[in-house]
Amino acid sequence: MQEMTIYGVSFDMVGKQPIVLLKCADSNRFLPIWIGHPEAAAILMRLQGAGTPRPMTHDLMVDMLGEFQVKCLQVAVTELRDNTFYATITLEQNGREVEIDSRPSDALAFAVRCGAPIYAADAVIEESAIEFERDAEQNDDVVDRFRSFLDQVSPEDFGSSQG
Repeated sequence: MQEMTIYGVSFDMVGKQPIVLLKCADSNRFLPIWIGHPEAAAILMRLQGAGTPRPMTHDLMVDMLGEFQVKCLQVAVTELRDNTFYATITLEQNGREVEIDSRPSDALAFAVRCGAPIYAADAVIEESAIEFERDAEQNDDVVDRFRSFLDQVSPEDFGSSQG
C-alpha cells in the first residue's frame, strides 16, 4: 500500500465525467478514478471548505460514527477488478478494527471529512497510475500536462473504471 493525497477533481473532456486524481505521497505518480457527479461535489465541497445548512450523507456518516466513538483509521483503494475500482474503509471502536467495503468515491468523500489517511494498493498503482517527470511538478507544469492528458483520455482508456 502507498499513501495517497487527493490532488484534485476535474472532468474528462470527452465524456464530461468527473475524475478524482490521487497522487502518490512519495512519487510523481497519479491515479485517476472516474466518479459520479454527486461524489465529486461532496469531495470538492469539503476540499474547498464549503458547508451546507444540513448534513449531507457523508457528513451524516461521520457524525453518526462519532456519536458511537468509532474512528476511521484509513481508506484504501484496494483493487481494480472487471474495470471497477474497489475500496475499503477501516474503522476502529474500542480496539476492534472492521474493514467495510466501499466505492472509492464514497471512501474518499468520507476520508476528507474525518481526516483519515488515504492509501492505494501497489497493484492498483502499477496497473492504472500515470507518472509525470519529477521536475515537472516543481515547475507547476504538471497541472498543464494533466489537463492536456484529460483532453484526450476517456474512461475506456482505463477499462471504464468507475469509483
